[in-house]
Amino acid sequence: MTRRLVGWWFAEAPAERLAALRILVGTYGLVWVVARMVEIDRVARLPERQFAPVGPIALLGGPLPRAAVLAIAAATALLMAAFVAGIAYRAVAPVAAAALVWTLSYRNSWGIAFHTENLLVLHVAALACAPAADAWAIRPIWRGARAGYGWPIKLMVALTAATYLLAGIAKLRIAGLAWLDGDLLRNQIAYDNVRKAVLGDRIAPLATTFLAHGPLLVAFSVATLAIELGAPLALAGGRLARLWALAAWGFHLGVVLLMNIWFPYPLFGIAFVPVLAPETWVARLREWRRARRR
Repeated sequence: MTRRLVGWWFAEAPAERLAALRILVGTYGLVWVVARMVEIDRVARLPERQFAPVGPIALLGGPLPRAAVLAIAAATALLMAAFVAGIAYRAVAPVAAAALVWTLSYRNSWGIAFHTENLLVLHVAALACAPAADAWAIRPIWRGARAGYGWPIKLMVALTAATYLLAGIAKLRIAGLAWLDGDLLRNQIAYDNVRKAVLGDRIAPLATTFLAHGPLLVAFSVATLAIELGAPLALAGGRLARLWALAAWGFHLGVVLLMNIWFPYPLFGIAFVPVLAPETWVARLREWRRARRR
């Protein structure tokens, strides 16, 4: 059994698949940092009394100067660009992952600690420990090994599954099977949308419809728990993993429609790419271009 488990975990995969994950996940991280530069600048201007360090930021005795915050954020963007390109990957990738952790943690150290990008950080860290630049990359100084492309993908899938499984376990610990009757979900949807209405924000488009129909709330409550507790199915691979990924993506779409809460990393599908074969998309695109030329 141990040999089978080891064989399954370390089963080989194409180098191009791991490279595609590096490019997709890294590009998302790069775009995130660049898009948040204005927000990071605003955070750096906040009064010191609002500073509540989390993660590695707890090592600081106080907030950094604004210039230092912006310099670190700019350096993070440059490192993530090198991460995507695969430049000197063995040296650059771990530093890029650490810089991303720092930048995200610093942003979260001023009040609400957002958790929408935690999975992104975990995926970048997993890729930083892997030979993910052995294909589709500017060649690093040290050539990577020609094997070991399968286990980092398994690790990324396991990290994705773990985040959903822990959410399901938390629901059972807090509410137990009472979660399934729809009342807790109804209260949560109602409270969140009333708060948005009071503060002048948009309410979710389907909130009032669902709140008026109890069976819909029961169905969504059951589906939510089933998707979260069923997350380990993603490790099975193949069609079963793809079906789970589609269901999990649908769950996030439902959260947007019912509560107007956005989790961009899974909503854009990047969180679920490890269960797919993204390298085949490039091959299909090339075939399509050849066909058009013919």
